[in-house]
Amino acid sequence: MKPVYLDYAATTPTDERVVSAMLPYFTQHFGNPSSLYSFGRGARQAVRRARWQLAALLNAEPEEMFFTSGGSESDNWIIRSLAAEALEKNGGGHIITSKIEHHAVLHACESLPQGIEVTYVDVDEEGRLHLEDIEKAVRPDTFLVSIMTANNEVGTIEPIAQIGAFCREGGIFFHTDAVQAVGHIPMDVKKLQVDALSLSGHKLYGPKGIGALYLRRGKKILPLIAGGAQERGLRAGTENTPGIVGLGKAAELAAAEMISETARLTALREQLIEGILKIPGAHLNGPREKRLPGNVSFGLEGIDHETLLIRLDLMGFAVSAGSACSAGSLEPSHVLTAMGQSAEQANTSIRVTMGRFTDKEEVEAFLQAVKTAALSMRGQA
Repeated sequence: MKPVYLDYAATTPTDERVVSAMLPYFTQHFGNPSSLYSFGRGARQAVRRARWQLAALLNAEPEEMFFTSGGSESDNWIIRSLAAEALEKNGGGHIITSKIEHHAVLHACESLPQGIEVTYVDVDEEGRLHLEDIEKAVRPDTFLVSIMTANNEVGTIEPIAQIGAFCREGGIFFHTDAVQAVGHIPMDVKKLQVDALSLSGHKLYGPKGIGALYLRRGKKILPLIAGGAQERGLRAGTENTPGIVGLGKAAELAAAEMISETARLTALREQLIEGILKIPGAHLNGPREKRLPGNVSFGLEGIDHETLLIRLDLMGFAVSAGSACSAGSLEPSHVLTAMGQSAEQANTSIRVTMGRFTDKEEVEAFLQAVKTAALSMRGQA
């Protein structure tokens, strides 16, 4: 049996249709989009078309989309820019985020200069944040709330629309890291009432090294890179035309196929959960329903996840213990411990994430492999 990839939350393979759309912009249409002659105009039109494609996926306006290198850059741009503005105008201020955010948000907040205070809000045992906890955390100097749309480890989908409505009413800037959600669940920035949203191309079958920041019309942030006038003067540097084209095509495909793909992946997710929970000592991390379609995070009592991952890899299955950005860390998952698990419990958990090219037979084979590995590790084989 060929190796089975089940770590789509870490990265997705670039869809061949995306690659085909990108290829001409490496060689045939290689012009600089800022150039005035025909080579540049062709590239500029491609960038404009991709901006429209991406905006359509989010129900945004094209001029509200800014291309970046990925989700981490977009997260840092918003947090650092708004913090710098708060320091300049008011001498400091207050940010609210959650304890289960991606490290791009957590580490950006931790690195802010003196004068900026951060409150890290708790989540419940399923990884869900509750609006009342944000309401309690708000202070007169709160200038930013940043909450992820869906958790990258356990797949929990957060109540973004509720938080957005609260922040809009209170005049607080609201940002969501939607890297795991965009292209996989419906995202309408108007209904969600977000002021900014981060996304990354390689999480929705686009290329690596390209992402975007949605910034609601009328909202101001500081430029990220000084230099040219690209991205309306906010992010200088020659545009990554092939990457931008790929992201636009990936967004177009996601919009067209999301309904059918969500149904298919949800069925596979339920098949996998049912099978896992039949294994003695197994438990599901996160909610049974309000989670990403292809995400299953589970623990097996008494079984170290690192050893299990190695065994599964030798058996031909690629899965992870959690975020790819934390691979190699000796610390237990900050997400699972925030959900109330002990370090020992957290270190029994693995994450399985399915995607566009996962099929039922692969799920069945994986279930058999997990059962075999668990029995062997418990000395019952």
